Amino acid sequence: MNSGKKRRKAIVDEAHCVACGCCAKVCPTGAIEIVRGTTAQVRLAQCAGCGKCAKECPASVIAMQEVGA
Repeated sequence: MNSGKKRRKAIVDEAHCVACGCCAKVCPTGAIEIVRGTTAQVRLAQCAGCGKCAKECPASVIAMQEVGA
């Protein structure tokens, strides 16, 4: 059950993603996949909010944002 705390999740700017797969390779939970060879998509329920993907992204299109309430 959510205790009301906000959690960080990876959000991809899909319009500018180059689909290189670097983020998916470093994601420790496997929450990121490259879809149709065009963009990375994050399964938010699986995202641990660690930020490794955002640090690894060469296009800098992944941001860590607070979600939840």
